[in-house]
Amino acid sequence: MPDEQSNDLIRFVAEPSPCPYLPTESAQLEYRVPARLDTESLERLLERGWRRFGNYVFRPKCQACQKCRPLRIVLEEFHPSKSQRKALRRNQHIEVFVTQPHVTDEHVALFNLYHRDMAERRDWPENATSFQDYYESFIGRPFDFAREFQYREDGRLIGVGIVDVLKKGLSSAYFYHDPAWRKLSPGTFSILTEIEWAKSNSLEYSYLGYWIHENQSMDYKARFSPHQLLETCVDVDEEPIWALASD
Repeated sequence: MPDEQSNDLIRFVAEPSPCPYLPTESAQLEYRVPARLDTESLERLLERGWRRFGNYVFRPKCQACQKCRPLRIVLEEFHPSKSQRKALRRNQHIEVFVTQPHVTDEHVALFNLYHRDMAERRDWPENATSFQDYYESFIGRPFDFAREFQYREDGRLIGVGIVDVLKKGLSSAYFYHDPAWRKLSPGTFSILTEIEWAKSNSLEYSYLGYWIHENQSMDYKARFSPHQLLETCVDVDEEPIWALASD
Protein backbone atom coordinates (compact mmCIF):
# COMPACT_ATOMS: atom_id res chain seq x y z
CA MET A 1 0.00 0.00 0.00
CA PRO A 2 1.40 3.46 -0.85
CA ASP A 3 2.67 5.53 2.06
CA GLU A 4 0.03 8.26 1.87
CA GLN A 5 1.25 9.95 5.04
CA SER A 6 4.59 10.81 3.40
CA ASN A 7 2.56 12.40 0.59
CA ASP A 8 1.16 15.10 2.91
CA LEU A 9 2.01 18.74 2.43
CA ILE A 10 0.43 19.52 5.80
CA ARG A 11 -0.90 17.37 8.64
CA PHE A 12 -2.11 18.74 11.95
CA VAL A 13 -4.69 18.35 14.72
CA ALA A 14 -6.75 21.45 15.42
CA GLU A 15 -7.26 22.81 18.92
CA PRO A 16 -10.34 21.52 20.78
CA SER A 17 -13.53 23.52 20.33
CA PRO A 18 -17.18 23.15 21.44
CA CYS A 19 -18.81 20.26 19.62
CA PRO A 20 -21.56 21.46 17.24
CA TYR A 21 -23.42 18.15 17.59
CA LEU A 22 -23.14 17.26 21.29
CA PRO A 23 -23.21 20.35 23.57
CA THR A 24 -21.57 18.53 26.49
CA GLU A 25 -18.54 17.45 24.43
CA SER A 26 -15.57 19.18 22.87
CA ALA A 27 -14.53 18.43 19.28
CA GLN A 28 -11.13 18.07 17.66
CA LEU A 29 -10.37 17.40 14.00
CA GLU A 30 -7.26 16.07 12.30
CA TYR A 31 -6.47 17.61 8.90
CA ARG A 32 -4.26 16.61 6.02
CA VAL A 33 -3.42 18.27 2.70
CA PRO A 34 -2.08 15.56 0.38
CA ALA A 35 0.32 16.62 -2.36
CA ARG A 36 -1.44 14.10 -4.61
CA LEU A 37 -4.97 12.84 -4.16
CA ASP A 38 -6.33 10.46 -6.76
CA THR A 39 -9.37 8.20 -6.82
CA GLU A 40 -7.62 5.19 -5.27
CA SER A 41 -5.96 7.08 -2.42
CA LEU A 42 -9.14 8.98 -1.52
CA GLU A 43 -11.13 5.76 -1.49
CA ARG A 44 -8.65 4.18 0.94
CA LEU A 45 -8.97 7.21 3.19
CA LEU A 46 -12.76 7.26 2.92
CA GLU A 47 -12.96 3.58 3.88
CA ARG A 48 -10.95 4.40 7.01
CA GLY A 49 -13.08 7.30 8.21
CA TRP A 50 -11.63 10.35 6.45
CA ARG A 51 -13.68 12.95 4.53
CA ARG A 52 -12.65 15.49 1.88
CA PHE A 53 -13.47 19.20 1.93
CA GLY A 54 -11.76 21.25 -0.77
CA ASN A 55 -8.03 20.49 -0.66
CA TYR A 56 -8.25 19.04 2.86
CA VAL A 57 -9.10 15.59 4.14
CA PHE A 58 -10.17 15.37 7.78
CA ARG A 59 -11.46 13.05 10.49
CA PRO A 60 -12.52 13.34 14.15
CA LYS A 61 -9.64 13.14 16.63
CA CYS A 62 -11.53 13.86 19.83
CA GLN A 63 -9.73 12.83 23.00
CA ALA A 64 -12.73 11.91 25.17
CA CYS A 65 -15.42 10.98 22.65
CA GLN A 66 -15.70 8.57 19.73
CA LYS A 67 -19.38 8.95 18.95
CA CYS A 68 -18.94 10.16 15.34
CA ARG A 69 -19.41 7.02 13.23
CA PRO A 70 -18.89 7.03 9.45
CA LEU A 71 -22.02 5.64 7.76
CA ARG A 72 -22.42 4.16 4.29
CA ILE A 73 -25.46 2.73 2.49
CA VAL A 74 -25.22 -0.73 0.93
CA LEU A 75 -26.57 0.11 -2.52
CA GLU A 76 -27.27 -3.37 -3.89
CA GLU A 77 -29.70 -4.04 -1.05
CA PHE A 78 -31.22 -0.58 -0.69
CA HIS A 79 -34.92 -0.04 -1.43
CA PRO A 80 -36.62 3.28 -0.61
CA SER A 81 -39.17 3.33 2.18
CA LYS A 82 -42.73 4.52 1.75
CA SER A 83 -41.88 8.07 2.88
CA GLN A 84 -38.80 8.13 0.65
CA ARG A 85 -40.85 7.06 -2.37
CA LYS A 86 -43.23 9.91 -1.54
CA ALA A 87 -40.31 12.37 -1.60
CA LEU A 88 -39.37 11.08 -5.05
CA ARG A 89 -42.90 11.57 -6.37
CA ARG A 90 -43.17 15.08 -4.93
CA ASN A 91 -39.99 16.11 -6.75
CA GLN A 92 -40.62 14.57 -10.14
CA HIS A 93 -40.61 18.03 -11.70
CA ILE A 94 -37.06 18.81 -10.54
CA GLU A 95 -34.35 18.57 -13.20
CA VAL A 96 -30.99 17.10 -12.15
CA PHE A 97 -27.67 17.71 -13.88
CA VAL A 98 -24.36 16.06 -12.95
CA THR A 99 -21.34 18.19 -13.82
CA GLN A 100 -17.82 19.03 -12.73
CA PRO A 101 -17.90 21.34 -9.67
CA HIS A 102 -17.71 25.02 -10.50
CA VAL A 103 -18.79 28.35 -9.07
CA THR A 104 -20.98 31.09 -10.51
CA ASP A 105 -22.80 34.06 -9.02
CA GLU A 106 -25.86 31.81 -8.95
CA HIS A 107 -24.06 29.30 -6.72
CA VAL A 108 -22.84 31.96 -4.29
CA ALA A 109 -26.26 33.62 -4.03
CA LEU A 110 -28.01 30.31 -3.32
CA PHE A 111 -25.37 29.26 -0.78
CA ASN A 112 -25.73 32.54 1.12
CA LEU A 113 -29.54 32.37 1.00
CA TYR A 114 -29.39 28.87 2.52
CA HIS A 115 -27.00 29.91 5.29
CA ARG A 116 -29.01 33.00 6.20
CA ASP A 117 -32.03 30.79 6.65
CA MET A 118 -30.08 28.29 8.78
CA ALA A 119 -28.75 31.12 10.93
CA GLU A 120 -32.32 32.21 11.63
CA ARG A 121 -33.79 28.74 12.18
CA ARG A 122 -30.92 26.87 13.85
CA ASP A 123 -28.65 29.61 15.15
CA TRP A 124 -25.86 28.82 12.71
CA PRO A 125 -23.18 31.53 12.73
CA GLU A 126 -23.78 34.02 9.95
CA ASN A 127 -20.93 33.57 7.52
CA ALA A 128 -21.58 34.90 4.03
CA THR A 129 -19.29 33.40 1.42
CA SER A 130 -17.61 35.12 -1.51
CA PHE A 131 -16.81 33.78 -4.97
CA GLN A 132 -13.21 33.09 -3.87
CA ASP A 133 -14.22 31.54 -0.52
CA TYR A 134 -16.63 29.20 -2.28
CA TYR A 135 -13.97 28.12 -4.78
CA GLU A 136 -11.43 27.35 -2.04
CA SER A 137 -13.93 25.50 0.15
CA PHE A 138 -15.80 23.37 -2.38
CA ILE A 139 -13.58 23.07 -5.44
CA GLY A 140 -9.90 23.54 -4.67
CA ARG A 141 -7.78 21.62 -7.12
CA PRO A 142 -9.48 20.14 -10.21
CA PHE A 143 -9.98 16.62 -8.84
CA ASP A 144 -11.05 14.03 -11.44
CA PHE A 145 -13.39 12.34 -8.98
CA ALA A 146 -15.31 15.47 -7.93
CA ARG A 147 -18.87 16.01 -9.16
CA GLU A 148 -21.68 18.48 -8.64
CA PHE A 149 -25.37 17.53 -8.64
CA GLN A 150 -27.41 20.54 -9.74
CA TYR A 151 -31.12 20.68 -8.97
CA ARG A 152 -33.18 23.08 -11.09
CA GLU A 153 -36.84 24.08 -11.15
CA ASP A 154 -37.98 25.81 -14.36
CA GLY A 155 -34.33 26.46 -15.12
CA ARG A 156 -33.61 28.12 -11.76
CA LEU A 157 -30.90 26.67 -9.50
CA ILE A 158 -32.53 25.54 -6.24
CA GLY A 159 -30.03 22.99 -4.89
CA VAL A 160 -26.42 21.85 -5.18
CA GLY A 161 -24.84 18.62 -3.96
CA ILE A 162 -21.04 18.29 -3.86
CA VAL A 163 -19.93 14.66 -4.12
CA ASP A 164 -16.89 12.50 -4.78
CA VAL A 165 -17.29 9.58 -7.20
CA LEU A 166 -14.80 6.78 -6.57
CA LYS A 167 -14.26 3.22 -7.82
CA LYS A 168 -16.65 1.58 -5.38
CA GLY A 169 -18.53 4.39 -3.73
CA LEU A 170 -20.04 7.84 -3.89
CA SER A 171 -19.35 10.24 -1.02
CA SER A 172 -21.78 13.07 -0.23
CA ALA A 173 -19.71 16.05 0.90
CA TYR A 174 -22.20 18.93 1.13
CA PHE A 175 -25.72 19.88 0.09
CA TYR A 176 -27.44 23.27 0.18
CA HIS A 177 -30.77 24.42 -1.21
CA ASP A 178 -33.31 27.19 -1.56
CA PRO A 179 -35.25 27.43 1.75
CA ALA A 180 -38.50 27.65 -0.25
CA TRP A 181 -37.90 24.07 -1.42
CA ARG A 182 -37.77 22.65 2.12
CA LYS A 183 -41.41 21.56 2.26
CA LEU A 184 -40.70 18.94 -0.45
CA SER A 185 -37.92 17.21 1.52
CA PRO A 186 -34.94 18.24 -0.65
CA GLY A 187 -32.39 16.54 1.62
CA THR A 188 -34.05 13.16 1.27
CA PHE A 189 -34.58 13.71 -2.44
CA SER A 190 -30.91 14.60 -3.00
CA ILE A 191 -29.68 11.44 -1.25
CA LEU A 192 -32.13 9.28 -3.21
CA THR A 193 -30.99 10.95 -6.43
CA GLU A 194 -27.35 10.22 -5.60
CA ILE A 195 -28.21 6.62 -4.71
CA GLU A 196 -30.03 6.10 -8.01
CA TRP A 197 -27.10 7.60 -9.93
CA ALA A 198 -24.56 5.51 -8.00
CA LYS A 199 -26.50 2.29 -8.60
CA SER A 200 -26.79 3.05 -12.32
CA ASN A 201 -23.00 3.42 -12.37
CA SER A 202 -22.45 0.07 -10.62
CA LEU A 203 -21.13 1.52 -7.35
CA GLU A 204 -21.37 -0.44 -4.10
CA TYR A 205 -21.72 2.21 -1.41
CA SER A 206 -23.03 5.69 -0.77
CA TYR A 207 -21.14 7.42 2.07
CA LEU A 208 -23.19 9.91 4.10
CA GLY A 209 -20.43 11.21 6.37
CA TYR A 210 -20.56 10.96 10.16
CA TRP A 211 -23.53 9.85 12.22
CA ILE A 212 -24.08 10.34 15.95
CA HIS A 213 -26.78 8.28 17.64
CA GLU A 214 -27.53 10.97 20.23
CA ASN A 215 -27.94 13.79 17.69
CA GLN A 216 -31.51 14.07 16.40
CA SER A 217 -30.58 16.18 13.38
CA MET A 218 -28.60 13.20 12.07
CA ASP A 219 -31.49 10.74 12.35
CA TYR A 220 -32.24 11.01 8.63
CA LYS A 221 -28.99 9.21 7.74
CA ALA A 222 -29.98 6.06 9.63
CA ARG A 223 -33.29 5.95 7.74
CA PHE A 224 -31.45 4.77 4.62
CA SER A 225 -31.13 1.03 5.12
CA PRO A 226 -29.34 -1.26 5.03
CA HIS A 227 -26.31 0.71 6.08
CA GLN A 228 -22.97 -0.01 7.66
CA LEU A 229 -21.09 1.83 10.42
CA LEU A 230 -17.31 2.01 10.73
CA GLU A 231 -16.20 0.59 14.06
CA THR A 232 -13.45 3.20 14.45
CA CYS A 233 -11.34 5.47 12.25
CA VAL A 234 -7.99 3.86 11.45
CA ASP A 235 -4.77 4.77 9.65
CA VAL A 236 -3.95 3.73 6.09
CA ASP A 237 -1.84 0.76 7.24
CA GLU A 238 -4.79 -0.71 9.19
CA GLU A 239 -7.80 -2.57 7.87
CA PRO A 240 -11.17 -0.88 8.53
CA ILE A 241 -14.04 -2.81 10.10
CA TRP A 242 -17.48 -1.93 8.75
CA ALA A 243 -20.44 -3.59 10.45
CA LEU A 244 -24.03 -3.80 9.28
CA ALA A 245 -26.19 -1.70 11.60
CA SER A 246 -29.21 -3.30 13.22
CA ASP A 247 -32.59 -1.63 12.74
